[in-house]
Amino acid sequence: MENVILAVKGMSCRHCINSIEGNVGKMNGVHFVKVHLNDEKVDVSFDSKVVSLKEITDIIEDQGYDVELSKFPKDQSCH
Repeated sequence: MENVILAVKGMSCRHCINSIEGNVGKMNGVHFVKVHLNDEKVDVSFDSKVVSLKEITDIIEDQGYDVELSKFPKDQSCH
């Protein structure tokens, strides 16, 4: 399982949250997705053997949002 936090620009409302969480969340291999609107970040947990990070970022970008190329690993010490 890979856990990342993506910086996503262009999100502004509840529709943005629903759109990203709904479309990314239904992807095969994605186990968790949570949009943090005020922080312009999206937490994603996924099985990299089933779906790639590029496929996830492509889905977000296809909806009109900008995903920064950098990804930030989530703190693994908090379980």
